[in-house]
Amino acid sequence: METHWKKIEEKLKKELDADRYRHTLGVMYTACSLAMAWGTDMIQAGTAGLLHDCAKCIPNHKKISMCQKAGMIVSDFEKEHPFLLHARLGAWLAGEKYGIHDREILEAITWHTTGKPEMTALEKIIYIADYIEPNRDKAPNLTMIRKLAFHDLNQCMYQILKDSVSYLEGNPQSMDQTTLEAYNYYKKLCDKSEEEGKSQ
Repeated sequence: METHWKKIEEKLKKELDADRYRHTLGVMYTACSLAMAWGTDMIQAGTAGLLHDCAKCIPNHKKISMCQKAGMIVSDFEKEHPFLLHARLGAWLAGEKYGIHDREILEAITWHTTGKPEMTALEKIIYIADYIEPNRDKAPNLTMIRKLAFHDLNQCMYQILKDSVSYLEGNPQSMDQTTLEAYNYYKKLCDKSEEEGKSQ
């Protein structure tokens, strides 16, 4: 698998700018660390981490046309915010260009930007790794969130989504409905867990 990752890295170097490539390696290593901590498949995590942003540097107008050519439905919201398409387009490219056909890896790439309710452990790991990898330094509460990532995945998801929704509320037109659904789901889950903890 190390050889396989090397081939992917060589392709990505040509597709991504230097900052995005550095971020990508950070997500890969962070995802592997989380996979080790949570007993999930490290190869899946590393591969999804490597490819999560493979479509990020494609110009926005091209993202729309590529999605349409691939037969994907592009919503009006996505046409207005085409940067969101890099996740779905990235999952498609991971299969078409990089030869990855593991459904769990492709789903983790698909949901790494918006999140969604009822995510798998791998999906959570990629979403979280994208947020906390070592090159990230601007998000609020990063120190606390990085600790939570190795302590409680659901609580970590909730905290990231809470901060993301809080940030997006300043510009509600740019908030994807799926992100709000994910936030409400993990808030409810964590509130329930807290209540159960108090009653014991």
